[in-house]
Amino acid sequence: MSQLLVIFATVFFAELGDKTQLATVLYAADSQQSRWLIFFAAAGALVLSTAIAVVAGTFAQEYLKTIPLKLIAGLGFIAIGAWTVWSHYHP
Repeated sequence: MSQLLVIFATVFFAELGDKTQLATVLYAADSQQSRWLIFFAAAGALVLSTAIAVVAGTFAQEYLKTIPLKLIAGLGFIAIGAWTVWSHYHP
């Protein structure tokens, strides 16, 4: 159960303020769209993209056992953050 909560919290907080969430907000702001249609379309898209990631991760696990993935992911996020800060001050 604790693994479920960790995975849920990680994905939940990673998605907050993400481009996909902002796109969903923009669709919902359009008064001509059904709120339920937007909800189910966005939820279905997230489920499908997550399914693709799980399948890709399952196939890739044999090749990635020796690579420190958390280190690479962490360095990638730091690089993206540094680039974002740099581009803010140097347009």
